[in-house]
Amino acid sequence: MSSPTVGKPPATRGDGSCSVSNLSEIKFLTVAEVAALMRVSRMTVYRLVHSGELASVRVGRSFRVPEHAVHAYLHGAFDVTA
Repeated sequence: MSSPTVGKPPATRGDGSCSVSNLSEIKFLTVAEVAALMRVSRMTVYRLVHSGELASVRVGRSFRVPEHAVHAYLHGAFDVTA
C-alpha cells in the first residue's frame, strides 16, 4: 500500500479534471478559502465556478473547489499572460 504524497497536487488532465481514483486524497476548499488563496473576492470565485472556468462540486447549497483545480486555473492564467 502506497502512502499519499503530501503537498503535491494530484495529476490533472489538460481539461483540469483529476486523474485520482481515490477521492480521499483530494483536498476541497470553500469559496472563501479559494478567494483568500487567490486574493480575489468571493464573488469573483463564484463567477469562475458558474462560468465553468474553475471546477467545483456542489455540496448542498454551497460549492467546494478541489485544491488542484485552483492550481490548474492559476497555472493556466500564467500561461495566457506570459
